[in-house]
Amino acid sequence: MGATYVDVTIRNPGDPDRAWRGKFLVDTGAYDSLAPKSALESIGLAPRGKSECVLADGGAVGLEFAIAEVELLGETTGAAVIFGDDNAQPLLGVTVLESTGFEVDPRGETLKKLPAIFL
Repeated sequence: MGATYVDVTIRNPGDPDRAWRGKFLVDTGAYDSLAPKSALESIGLAPRGKSECVLADGGAVGLEFAIAEVELLGETTGAAVIFGDDNAQPLLGVTVLESTGFEVDPRGETLKKLPAIFL
């Protein structure tokens, strides 16, 4: 069982023509998604607030987030996206997966579309 990656487009909801596309690691241990700060700023996204985030090492840190349109595999949703370091690996959290109706197929290292979204 390896890592699952997916191409994701982040759009500025106030100006959808401004978008950034990256290869995101699917992280089922994360609620929110994360992208490099420079990528989010390049499409005109500005921080809307700060979230207290628990890191993989167990430490906590306050990180800024923006609200963005997130598109993957033909599905789009609105979501909080955390401003990561400029060299950060983009991460796709479970909030986006659940709201777009995808689950991880760990054997195939792909995402699988569910027949319906759970309410």
